Amino acid sequence: MAKYQLLLPKMGESVAEATVISWLKNPGDKIDADDAVVEIATDKVDSDVPSPVSGVLVEQLFQKDEVVQVGSPIAIIETDEAEEEPVVVQEPVATQAQQTPEVQEPVMDLEHVPEPETPVDLPGLDQLPKVEAPVAKPLVQSSTVRFYSPLVRNIANQEGINQAELDAIPGTGAEGRVTKDDMLGYLANRNGMQPQHPAPAATPQPNAPHPAPQYSAPRSTSAGDEIIEMDRMRRLISDHMVMSTHTSAHVTSFVEADVTNLVYWREKVKSKFEGKEGEKITFTPIFIEAVAKAIADFPMINVSVNGTQIIKKKDINIGMATALPNGNLIVPVIRRADTLNLVGLVKAVNDLAGRARNNKLKPDDAADGTFTVTNIGMFGNIMGTPIINQPQVAILAIGTIKKKPAVLETPTGDVIAIRHMMYLSLSYDHRVVDGSLGGSFVKRVADYLENWDLNREV
Repeated sequence: MAKYQLLLPKMGESVAEATVISWLKNPGDKIDADDAVVEIATDKVDSDVPSPVSGVLVEQLFQKDEVVQVGSPIAIIETDEAEEEPVVVQEPVATQAQQTPEVQEPVMDLEHVPEPETPVDLPGLDQLPKVEAPVAKPLVQSSTVRFYSPLVRNIANQEGINQAELDAIPGTGAEGRVTKDDMLGYLANRNGMQPQHPAPAATPQPNAPHPAPQYSAPRSTSAGDEIIEMDRMRRLISDHMVMSTHTSAHVTSFVEADVTNLVYWREKVKSKFEGKEGEKITFTPIFIEAVAKAIADFPMINVSVNGTQIIKKKDINIGMATALPNGNLIVPVIRRADTLNLVGLVKAVNDLAGRARNNKLKPDDAADGTFTVTNIGMFGNIMGTPIINQPQVAILAIGTIKKKPAVLETPTGDVIAIRHMMYLSLSYDHRVVDGSLGGSFVKRVADYLENWDLNREV
């Protein structure tokens, strides 16, 4: 018998750790090759870890809700192969829950703590008491609000950030944790927002970041009320949405589009398209094509903000907000959407939507988006004011298509006809996108949809 170490696989360039959600196999269970053993979660997606070998699960090295580093062994599987050499099972990487007691001790940067100076005896002053220099105390002590890594605490101490200010920094890590990137981004915007020496916690700062929401039971309940604890993904969504509203100056512009030609064209080609390509053509890839064209026309909508810097993105990576069966939301990304033809967009949209529904997305599938589209028309909504998906600066909501009487201009005069009409709602960050750019962009999207060629071949 040989013992095989099941390692947490690499799940993307930006993913260094994952949280164990649940074990799908228990000690003693038989495992076939490619069987899912454990369900894990990253900051972006949930996924399963399959076993590449057949055997029996001997040991689970991590418990539910513990954090595992990529490359660390998470389970031991006993296989039928002969064991040539003893397998040394490495101790599992200590999780953050294991490292952090309920109340943490102050974290010190030992390499930078000044040592007490040796007193110098001066002539005539030998009778004065000798005073040792005090050891510097860290500004950041312990926190019962949320976990902070030693690296984050060291950065906070070196930059003069006290505990109250640290607790107010929005976190994008798992369970709302503050990451190194969160700290660096906050420090880049910190100058000019607050005095050099932060005010006491009781005094609110005018432009200080809003603290991450705390999850607790409602203050008052009535008989029969049900209290539902948010799951991990819902908490991440909640933190992300609150952070966005406190980061960007949201403005929304609306345009009504006549998509009658588009509706007739899709109805005409959908059966032929499915027979030829083996894929159903929905409206979503058509909308994404129009958005990609409009972004190419107005590239300053495809940016992000870093302090006082505007980062103009080279690639057009369009995220499509996707509702999951459990009611949560995820935004898989179509990379370089402007380089794909309509057939390629249809296949990309169907692939991502299908894997999202079946919990098969990889973390990189939801990374690097530069613009987001959300099709709220799928739920019968005519318009909406979506919240920007940070660090992007704009998001387009597409309403339902409804038949309405509309005025048409003809060579012989105006007439009223029944047309297929749809609202487009663009929310954008008014810090860097003015009304002229935002309004022109959403109008250009509508123009591409309204001027659809009824004779287009795919």
